[in-house]
Order: sequence, then structure tokens, then C-alpha cells
Amino acid sequence: MTDHDFSFETKLLHNKYKFDPVTGGVSVPIQHASTFHQSDIDQFGKYDYSRSGNPTREALEDIIADLEEGTHGFAFSSGMAAISTAFLLLSAGDHIVISEDVYGGTFRMVTSVLNRFNIEHTFVDMTDLESVKAAVQPNTRAIYIETPSNPLLKVTDIQAVCNIAKKAGALSFVDNTFLTPALQKPLNLGADVVLHSATKFLSGHSDVVAGLAVVKDPELAARLGSLQNSFGAVLGVQDAWLVMRGLKTLSVRMEHSQKGAEKIAAYLNEQPLVKKVYYPGLADHPQHAIQKGQSLGAGAVLSFELESEEIFRSFVNTVELPVFAVSLGAVESILSYPAKMSHAAMPADEREKRGITNSLLRLSVGLENPDDLIKDFEAALVNIAKGEAIAAK
Repeated sequence: MTDHDFSFETKLLHNKYKFDPVTGGVSVPIQHASTFHQSDIDQFGKYDYSRSGNPTREALEDIIADLEEGTHGFAFSSGMAAISTAFLLLSAGDHIVISEDVYGGTFRMVTSVLNRFNIEHTFVDMTDLESVKAAVQPNTRAIYIETPSNPLLKVTDIQAVCNIAKKAGALSFVDNTFLTPALQKPLNLGADVVLHSATKFLSGHSDVVAGLAVVKDPELAARLGSLQNSFGAVLGVQDAWLVMRGLKTLSVRMEHSQKGAEKIAAYLNEQPLVKKVYYPGLADHPQHAIQKGQSLGAGAVLSFELESEEIFRSFVNTVELPVFAVSLGAVESILSYPAKMSHAAMPADEREKRGITNSLLRLSVGLENPDDLIKDFEAALVNIAKGEAIAAK
């Protein structure tokens, strides 16, 4: 039986890095060396300088490549370092088609950095395939997909958009941070580059900042590997080890958190002070069928809009369990305010166009008992409703 015959859950634990072949240690050794002795003048060994290659980082890169069913993985110092390095595959005069409600850091990279190098962009609603086709220009060299999108959880038909990219001679990038390879494998749907903020679900413990990229095509891997070495934003070995440790529990964490998200989304969907819930796992989500067709689940992130900014502020000040913070994908539930956190880099008028209002909250469901989170939310909403009733008298 080869390792390819095992399930995803088993492969998280049983891969070629299951134990150290030298000592038998059931943990990947952390190699802190920045440089490596060479025993031959004309023939260098596999490793010479840790920016170019390090055995600890390589272990993580091999593991994520295997989990995403690609050929090569690349580990970076942050999710944005991974995204930025992938964008370096482009050249001056090229054009990008990109999801309109993309993560704020990606928005900032495209609008404030790439534009300075004469790389053009067009934001589109990726759920509208005709709009995607219409946005493609003769110089389009990449289509960038974030699905489910951040923070409105729109779902893009990955295979359909990747087909559009191929017809245009463009690369397709997919940010798979929200679902991870546990639930969605974009390379198998035609994507060229899969990107992750490994800070989130992959590591899962709010204790590391990291980014990953995976490709299937060896020629593209060589290009991206050269850029990784040239740009130099590589992941440190201690952080690589932390991500590998987090990956071992990815499957059970995603399973529990997703079940919690489903339950909480259904609860919020019935609350009178909640204006709208955004979660692809809800049957009334516009792309619910697409999500079911291309993934194994809807993930553990949802967003919800409260009826007013005043109610929103009262809610945030009243709930006790979630951490109110930037980021997502951790063992603890994290409540975020996109307008001033993840999408602060996006101008207010651009946020409003996309429906990212000042009363929108994003919730990343952690490993708590979801019933406790619902009790916490219920207490906050009841107190707010009482205050609203008193104020109305």
C-alpha cells in the first residue's frame, strides 16, 4: 500500500516526515544553520545557504505539496509574502483580473504596489462568469480567485474561472486559506498556483505568521522557486516547525469548527437584530450548490451584518467568549471587524461598493462548544433588544 492510498486525515500524520531517519525522533528536526559546509570545491551539496534551501522548511514545503496534490510547495514569511512573490511571476504591462471583495492586504498590494510597476488590474464579481470573461484583456496574464471570499463569503466556480484563464493564456491563482486542502483542492480544479496564509487554519494556534504556495507544473515551480530565492521572504525554521505541528490536527480542528459554524450560522439567521448572514453552508446562500460541488464543506468562517452600527458596537462590547482581533482560523473563536481590521487598507467608498459595511462582523469559529458561543451571543442580543425596547418607550 502506497501513501497515496491513505486518506487525507492519515496523510497528515503518516508521510515521509513521520520520523527522523537518523535518530528516529517523531518530530522534524529544526535545523537552525544559516549556512552549510561544502566538502567539494566543484560540487556543492543539496544545501548551501538557508535562504535557498533548508531541510526544516523543505519538510513543510513537501508536506503541503502532498496535501494539495501538487508537485512543489514553497514556504514564506507570511501569507502576503507568498501572494506578493506569486505576483512577481508577472511583468510590466501585464493585467490581472481579481475577486472584488478580496482580502485587504491583497487589495493594497494590487492597488498600491503592483500599479507602480505598470501591472494593471480589474476587480470583478467572480460569481458572475460573464463579468469575468468581459474583464479579460489581451494583456491579462493572471486571474486571482479568493473563494470563499473575504469577508462576504462569495463562492467562485474555480473550474469555470480556471478554464477562462487557460483560454486567455493566463495563470490562475487561488487563495485557499479559508478551506485548506482538508476541504478544497484547487489544483485538481485547474488552478496553477494555490496560496495560503498558513497563519490561519493550517497552523491553527495564533502563534505563527506564515505563508505557503503550491504548484503542479514543474516549469512553473522552477520559476516560483527562483523568485522565492531572489525575493528572499522565506519562512524561518522555528515557524516552519510550528506550522507542521499544527497541520497534524488540521482535520479534526476543521471538522469541529465547521460543525460549529454551521450551527451558529443557522442560529444567527433567525435573529431579528441580524440583518444578514453570509455563509456558504446555508441553503439560501446564492452559491450554496457550487460550494457543495467543488469542496467537502463550507468551512468555519462566516460573516453577519447587524441591523445598525449602534447594535454592532453594543454586541461587540457585550459578548465574552470570542477574541476580538485580527486574523482567523485558530483554536479560539475570533470575532473581527472587517472595516477596521482585515479591510482597513481598502478605502471606505470601495468597502461600501462591496457591501463591507460598518455593522459587518466576521466570525472564525474555534474549538469551543458551539452551544456556549450561541449562549454568549443570545445573552448579548437579548440585552441589546431590551435596551432598544426601553429606548423606544
